[in-house]
Amino acid sequence: MKNQIVAFSMLIVFTATLISCEDSTRLPALPPGAEAISLLGDTLRTPSLSPDLFDEYNRNLLEAVMEYRVDPEEMDALIWLGRRTAYMGLYRDAVRIYTEGIFKKPEDPRLYRHRGHRYLTLRKFDLAIDDFKMAEILMRGSEDQTEPDGLPNAAGVPQSTLKSNVWYHMGLAHYLKGDFENAVESYRKALELDLTNDMRIAVLYWYYSSLKRLGMDADAGRLIAEVSEEIELFENQTYLNLLLVFKGVFDSDYLMEVEEDAVQNATLGYGLGNWHLMNGREERAFKIWEEIVKEGFWPAFGYIAAEAEIARIRG
Repeated sequence: MKNQIVAFSMLIVFTATLISCEDSTRLPALPPGAEAISLLGDTLRTPSLSPDLFDEYNRNLLEAVMEYRVDPEEMDALIWLGRRTAYMGLYRDAVRIYTEGIFKKPEDPRLYRHRGHRYLTLRKFDLAIDDFKMAEILMRGSEDQTEPDGLPNAAGVPQSTLKSNVWYHMGLAHYLKGDFENAVESYRKALELDLTNDMRIAVLYWYYSSLKRLGMDADAGRLIAEVSEEIELFENQTYLNLLLVFKGVFDSDYLMEVEEDAVQNATLGYGLGNWHLMNGREERAFKIWEEIVKEGFWPAFGYIAAEAEIARIRG
């Protein structure tokens, strides 16, 4: 608890030094401790962390604050401060930090990419798309760059790049809005890049799902024709397993073992519900999605996707 107070106190001191940019984040005022309002109207509060995770993330946040203090004009330090803040579940503060960075260096596409990601977490899909479009404009004519992982995989090998993350997350924002045509376009652009296996599988999962929602079954089938269980991955095994369910290689029961990681639970649950929906079992799909929303980890993309599906059906 003492460390938590120290971390939050330092973050408050930091945010108090920022230029007043609350209006430019376009986030509505919320009760203390609230981060967002869900698509179903529920108040979403800062997620709890296990003691071990809290200690790790807290140490990293304190280091990020100190590094920012050394040179507040250095965008690498500011970006890491935003990322470390978000890992603590303080997504609105992360948005404010990236907004400060944009004020200082509006030509840096990384700031829009990261702020757009956190707008996604906060269910501000249109704001996220605006940021990803700006990042896309600013990236034109530039070489792609590997993004360092804030939460490294076991091998410590980064699996994504700036451009792939912009188009991947832009596609997801469109998907969550139910705009599957623009989602397809974003994922098409992502697949034109030199992707790692992990990033390619993640893109293929959402690309395939978007094509299926548009009734483009033949195109969806061709898209994942080469997907097999022989593909070696560092971190996106759940997406690969779901694609193999979609192909009929795996039975859905194969994936029903409980995952320890909350994000993976939401990813798996949404994907299985998605598979049931693709096969005309809407009632089964919505029961699974409702269970995710009842028990899940609200910042996870699978949770947000389940929430969006329920919101659409309720009208």
